[in-house]
Amino acid sequence: MSGANAGWPADFPVESVRVARPTDRLEEVVHFYRDGLGLAELSRFEGHAGYDGVILGLPGDAYQLELTSHVDGSPCPAPTRDNLLVFYLGDEAAVEATAARLTEMGHAAVEAENPWWTDHHALTIEDPDGWRIVLVPPAP
Repeated sequence: MSGANAGWPADFPVESVRVARPTDRLEEVVHFYRDGLGLAELSRFEGHAGYDGVILGLPGDAYQLELTSHVDGSPCPAPTRDNLLVFYLGDEAAVEATAARLTEMGHAAVEAENPWWTDHHALTIEDPDGWRIVLVPPAP
């Protein structure tokens, strides 16, 4: 597949994808994803209809994670232990280095809800709100 829209239906020409979620721990969660995981901070906003937020992403802007906090609060516990952001990394060393950095920040790996991840040597880690990421090494 080459090009940004290769393989996409002509009537659904997606150029980027953003996952958005609220938090009451904005700076803590940003620290986890930006400094621990390594996502780039693409932009920030404050006071937009009561919302502050940070947009993080992979290089470029095709894949983004938007974290928001509302002035009135937005307590939103993670819905389940199987709601995941999955990151397929290029090598085992990258998985180990990222997991070590997150562990040093107080976020050690946890048992995966779905044993498929463990069976495939992936690591599951919770962010400060209890939402989970999975770091997946290349297949052996």
